[in-house]
Amino acid sequence: MKDLTVGKESSLILQFAWPMLLGNAFQQLYNIVDSVIVGNYLGKEALAAVGASAPIVFTLISLIIGFSIGFTVIISQYFGAKDLNMVKRSLDTMNIFLFFASILMTLLGIYLAEPILRFINTPADILPQASLYLQIYMGGLTFIFGYNGVAATLRGLGDSKTPLYFLILSTVLNIILVLLFVIVFKWGIAGAAIATLIAQGVAFITSIIYLNKTHKIIRFSFFNLSFDKFVFKKSILIGLPSGLQITFVSLGMIALLSIVNTFGTNVIAAYSVVIRIDSFASLPAMTLAAALSSFVGQNIGAGKSERVKKGYAATLKMNLVITMILTSIIFIFPGWLMKAFTPDLDVINIGKEYLYIVSAFYIVYSTMFVNMGVMRGAGDTIIPMLITLFSLWLIRIPLAWVMSEYFGYHGIWWSIPLAWISGMTLSYIYYRTGKWKKKSIVKIKPAITAEV
Repeated sequence: MKDLTVGKESSLILQFAWPMLLGNAFQQLYNIVDSVIVGNYLGKEALAAVGASAPIVFTLISLIIGFSIGFTVIISQYFGAKDLNMVKRSLDTMNIFLFFASILMTLLGIYLAEPILRFINTPADILPQASLYLQIYMGGLTFIFGYNGVAATLRGLGDSKTPLYFLILSTVLNIILVLLFVIVFKWGIAGAAIATLIAQGVAFITSIIYLNKTHKIIRFSFFNLSFDKFVFKKSILIGLPSGLQITFVSLGMIALLSIVNTFGTNVIAAYSVVIRIDSFASLPAMTLAAALSSFVGQNIGAGKSERVKKGYAATLKMNLVITMILTSIIFIFPGWLMKAFTPDLDVINIGKEYLYIVSAFYIVYSTMFVNMGVMRGAGDTIIPMLITLFSLWLIRIPLAWVMSEYFGYHGIWWSIPLAWISGMTLSYIYYRTGKWKKKSIVKIKPAITAEV
């Protein structure tokens, strides 16, 4: 466990962030490895099928991710206040919720896979593969929720290194299994999905074994769990806005994908690749923002608001340096990056055009993430949600629809940075108001709790 309330702000955030960054990078390798192997060995149709499934997977689990954010904020603030009893009760409440939610979302995901793919104009030549991949992937949601719950817990307590070790294990296993199932066993796109499911299951099970052997406070068990009504209510109040934000962002990605789908398999395949590259490039900003949220949560819980301002400034500086390096690499070598996923020249050229346009604005996107990281760490998640929804649904989606009519798929590409600019501007304006500072959780007295 790491106490973020004492010490140099920039060093603490960086030390806390780098294991998370490596962990997130390994987690992204799940999707990247799938796409690289599928694109090179199964063809662009299979590559497009994987890409068509990704936003749907994220949408179905995003609301639960939001609730986890609420629990993480509460855990970090109670830990900052040194209230270990409430830390334990918060963990139990989160575990109960995630277990039942994962079962429900698994059933919905399997049942709705094909109808959703049809609804978003998925071309007939990739529909069967996309549906199969999506249904298998959704079968492993319990593992995904379980592992992410463990990781969020450890990070809320200041431990960002341990989740990294389990991710490295599962990622290496995933790579081995995808190669085995797709290339050796010839299981096709189903093999890629099964490999990911098994690897995620291993990450969850090993993390639970580790917790039970090494931690007294966060020991995992299906028995003697305490469900705290106050914690659950506060997690909803904090996490629901984040969950709705992520959900509507995901729905926006599906809406965007439905526009992309109208341009055929080549554009879908290219879009499948470039969003993988985008996701990887955004990892440093997302990780720094997550580290900053934990930093802010602990320091607000400890009553040290001046450290929050210093931590924010330090994070912005680190974010600027890292993002400019990544932008330069992607802008200089877009063709090389695309060729790693597919040998198809048409797909490569379409992807290069996207990367030239979008990568120039990564600094805008990453700054927006850092701004919102401060607010979430303080427990203020409603305003970030509204800003995100505004920039997505009132800027990006309408612009993509209108501009694609006049400029083809290039219009879709340009709608993305224009939305980022609006989101970054609004988030910075709200940060400057300072209203987010009044959202501390630990000053509120716990309500009556119930045992289960």
